[in-house]
Amino acid sequence: MRKLFKSFVSDESGVTAIEYGLIAALVAVGLITALTLLGDELAITFDSVADELVTANSGTPAPAPAPVP
Repeated sequence: MRKLFKSFVSDESGVTAIEYGLIAALVAVGLITALTLLGDELAITFDSVADELVTANSGTPAPAPAPVP
């Protein structure tokens, strides 16, 4: 029984998987935070691009861009 316990304690094969899992979780938290903070700015940019594309396809002059807060 002691031999089994010693081999269990000295086995480090699962440690690497846990470390990779923690790194992946940290990266995910960073991405979610960044996208949350930039979400409004990205929405404004995509709306502006969409408006420009609609205007370009309709042949009417583009409206003045809205001021960015």
